[in-house]
Amino acid sequence: MTMDLNADLGEGYGDDAALMPLLTSANIACGAHAGDAASMRQSVKAALGNHVKIGAHVSYPDREGFGRRELSLPAAKLTAAVLEQIQVLDAVARSQRTQVHYLKAHGALYNRMADDAETADAVLAAMKSFDAGMPLLTLPGSVAMERARLKGVRAVAEAFADRAYNSASRLVPRSRQGAVITDVAKVVQQAVTLATTGAIASIEGAQITIHARSLCLHGDTPGAVQLARAVRTALEKAGVKLGAFA
Repeated sequence: MTMDLNADLGEGYGDDAALMPLLTSANIACGAHAGDAASMRQSVKAALGNHVKIGAHVSYPDREGFGRRELSLPAAKLTAAVLEQIQVLDAVARSQRTQVHYLKAHGALYNRMADDAETADAVLAAMKSFDAGMPLLTLPGSVAMERARLKGVRAVAEAFADRAYNSASRLVPRSRQGAVITDVAKVVQQAVTLATTGAIASIEGAQITIHARSLCLHGDTPGAVQLARAVRTALEKAGVKLGAFA
């Protein structure tokens, strides 16, 4: 039983330096919703120093809304925007003699890809243009995962330790109370359950099952470092081996 532990970094929130050693993969903001050349260099350097795999955390070009607003972009423009973000981060990574190992979408783009084939295909086109072997980290049972398989892109299932799910196994919108879980005990319990059985309760109280290879903890969640440390310790005690998927 091996589980990846990832977090969104380089976004200007929280203590990335303290969080990085607790992870196996880091989703680094590429400048569209957050981050710049300096933050990318810092994040890549920290990832290298802690043997953490680097992922491109791409987004709609929406710094004002932190990438959490859905934008209506033609598919070609979205593909170009995503490709540019991957290339920017990869240039930083290669300057430090490493590379981008996978892609994960952020915020509204992540959620749109989960249910919209055109959006998923636009992101997948950027990935295949850059590196046909690059894996996509995404929501299990989603349109994005199915389109990735059809396009010959490796899709890796991700679950969230600090987010609530609805009965359709989708993330509860952040606008709804209880969508973000900050209680350490609850986050730890959900993380261990997701890693061992996959069976958790939805926000409505229904039993759902989510099988994932990677667990996400958000770097901008209050107490993110404490949460990550507690989750990592609990996973190891439960016999879960931690290791990157890429």
